Amino acid sequence: MNKRPHTNPKPSGELAPETSHKPGFAVRKAAADILGNVVHKRRPLDGELEAHSGFRQLAANDRALARAIIGAALRHRGEISEILDRLLDRSIPEKTGRVVDILHVAIAQMLFLDIPDRAAVSLAVDHAAADRRARPYKGLVNGVLRRLGRERDEVTADLEADSLNTPDWLLENWRSAYGEETAGAIARAHQGEAGLDLTVKSDPEGWAKKLEGEVVGAGSVRLTRKGPVEALEGFEAGEWWVQDAAAALPARLLGDVRGLTAADICAAPGGKTAQLAAAGAEVTAVDISRNRLKRLEANMARLGLSVTTVAADARAFEPQEPFDVILLDAPCSATGTIRRHPDVPWIKQAYDVEKLSEIQRDLLDRTVSWVKPGGLIVYCTCSLEPQEGEAQAAAFVERQSGKVGLVPIDPKEIGGLGDCVTKEGYLRCLPCHKAGTAAESTGMDGFFAARFRRF
Repeated sequence: MNKRPHTNPKPSGELAPETSHKPGFAVRKAAADILGNVVHKRRPLDGELEAHSGFRQLAANDRALARAIIGAALRHRGEISEILDRLLDRSIPEKTGRVVDILHVAIAQMLFLDIPDRAAVSLAVDHAAADRRARPYKGLVNGVLRRLGRERDEVTADLEADSLNTPDWLLENWRSAYGEETAGAIARAHQGEAGLDLTVKSDPEGWAKKLEGEVVGAGSVRLTRKGPVEALEGFEAGEWWVQDAAAALPARLLGDVRGLTAADICAAPGGKTAQLAAAGAEVTAVDISRNRLKRLEANMARLGLSVTTVAADARAFEPQEPFDVILLDAPCSATGTIRRHPDVPWIKQAYDVEKLSEIQRDLLDRTVSWVKPGGLIVYCTCSLEPQEGEAQAAAFVERQSGKVGLVPIDPKEIGGLGDCVTKEGYLRCLPCHKAGTAAESTGMDGFFAARFRRF
């Protein structure tokens, strides 16, 4: 049984002005603030990064450092909590400002990032001293972190990272669905960052050579070098877009869409919309968020692709005419994207899966009347949970008996990724699956897809 991470939900107190200009201080303060809001208030990391004024004011390299610190603290949250349990005689009381968050940020730097202990410890003590509520505990912060530096090997021995860094309900779900060994492999895959995959309009091999990458999946390009995406060749010309190799597979299941009318439901930010439009479909992209649709429209403009956008709740959407094909990328728990979004395990709970499953069911049932007889529906989610995948698809066919039928997927349709096709003919990608042949090609988002035909 993994221990639940320490909680310390009270906001930070006022800061002493003399510390606010020390090199590196603003980065650590932003990291601790954002980490605290994510784990204690269950707020999505991306939203916190956008909303935190201190983070936005950092220089680009400092924003990257803050992101790295937060990412390490989230990926290794269970381990860090266990380490603190081993170092502390008693739990840290509430109403102590950001003490717990300050410690998590410092330990993430000391153990999982290439940052000298002395810098991590010094800035953590400065942060505690500057926080009105945390100030009485600056000695504790100093003592705990210095002891960790001295006793690193003993304190970190025998840590079961796979189970510690995964909430119990998630690990139990994966063990039940995939078995003990695969569940452990999924958890281990989440300890590393995801690579950068691109979907290209044409010539994957050529673009892989130009960008020093590798062709993976069913024609995605995985990059091995890092740097600003906007600076890469082909970005301004709209030759490609960022999309995980697994996320690029569901649109392929609709086959040749040239000249067909296609609906992309819950479409933003538009990776699958771009795939369909680039393949020659007449695409209508539907999403509940006008702001997200604006981002989709900007992406389509850069790519030189023309699509129709509709801002609407898909549960109330009614097309003027039925479509030839439909792609439903339904709202889900997003547990398949933990490598990219390490906040997901700490902001989602089992009841989120239950609530989202109801929405998925409703959306699936509505798609039947939106597609022409003989047309295809592809349902997909970036979730590892069977309730949002296999169980949802099977229940849909049962409810709509006589109206829709499952069309099994052939591995040849998805670049020969046989491990990603189940015996029922579903697409089921796992983060521990290999997407290509090179060592760095292991790993892709967790994804589920099922294909149906309307009778």
